[in-house]
Amino acid sequence: MIEFFTSFFNTDSLLVGTIIPFLFVLTVVVFVHEMGHYLVGRWCGIGVKAFSIGFGPELIGFNDRHGTRWKLSAIPLGGYVKFTGDMSASSKPDPEATEHLTDDERKVAFHTQPVWKRAATVFAGPLFNFLLTIAVFAVMFAGFGRYVMEPTVADVQPDSPAAMAGFEPGDRFVSVDGTTVRTFGDVQRLVSGRAGDELTFVVRRGDNEIELVARPKVSEQTDALGNTVKLGVIGVVNDETMGQPRLIEYGPLESVGEAVRETGYAIYRTGQFLKRFVAGREDRCQLGGPVKIADMAGKAAQLGFEWLVQLVALLSVGIGILNLLPIPPLDGGHLVFYAIEAVMRRPVSERVMDAVYRVGLFAVLAFMGFVFWNDLFGC
Repeated sequence: MIEFFTSFFNTDSLLVGTIIPFLFVLTVVVFVHEMGHYLVGRWCGIGVKAFSIGFGPELIGFNDRHGTRWKLSAIPLGGYVKFTGDMSASSKPDPEATEHLTDDERKVAFHTQPVWKRAATVFAGPLFNFLLTIAVFAVMFAGFGRYVMEPTVADVQPDSPAAMAGFEPGDRFVSVDGTTVRTFGDVQRLVSGRAGDELTFVVRRGDNEIELVARPKVSEQTDALGNTVKLGVIGVVNDETMGQPRLIEYGPLESVGEAVRETGYAIYRTGQFLKRFVAGREDRCQLGGPVKIADMAGKAAQLGFEWLVQLVALLSVGIGILNLLPIPPLDGGHLVFYAIEAVMRRPVSERVMDAVYRVGLFAVLAFMGFVFWNDLFGC
């Protein structure tokens, strides 16, 4: 029996090594997202019936003095804030329930509020996800700084896109496809997501600036968590002599500014991936669901708490962007309805809204099924 408990609770076990890190990562991201909805909703004077981490049957909970039920539910794969007048966790209006609201409840019901209040409350969820990422990056930059290398070329791999484009050792990158670069990491990030695209590089060679054109090829690499990732590369190498690696330390304000830029890049890169994925230009195995996230959380926890926190930041960006997709019942779908309402000066008809909700829900469930299949069988 002692051996059983020892094996069950040691750091290499499924519970401690994978499940607990996974629940930590997901709970933090979901809590911050839903807290965004809750805080802005309350600021707008909207009544809140329930705040739940997880779906399904309630495990534990309590009521606060405002009448909100705070609870932890059995299925830890998301969460929701249910406002007064909502029919479901997706904030779909309930016409029948709205008719039976008291005058006091009607004043604070979600769907009786001006469109700007509803839009602000819905947008707050993804916004808080982005703010969480900025906060994590800011703390990391302030505490650890960042190692960077000069954007120079020490060597060019034979028969690579860079070799065919005419790159030479000693070239210094100035810009990639119109974007100015400061470090070699900037070059790698701008190239990594553009496999197969024709990119224009400006390099400084001696006293001259030269324009070169290369098309990055796909390269399979292993990231810090042991995942196989496919990235675009052109085949240039940097080293300590040419790159002159150094540690940049940031003050409080500088770390926030750098965190905003890093978060902006993460948002751009995620959006770029989704766009290329829809066009069939990205490997479907790069997308994963809860099983893959749990595996990554376990590996990150083994590397150290700071790695787990970084995973929280990156997952938070992904959740924020996915929720802004214009598909009901996601936040982006609600925002589309509110934009139409603002232009037309009247809400979208219930029949149209219901039809779109059904299609959107089917699309969301199909996507969830797809990533689950990837997790378990597809890749």
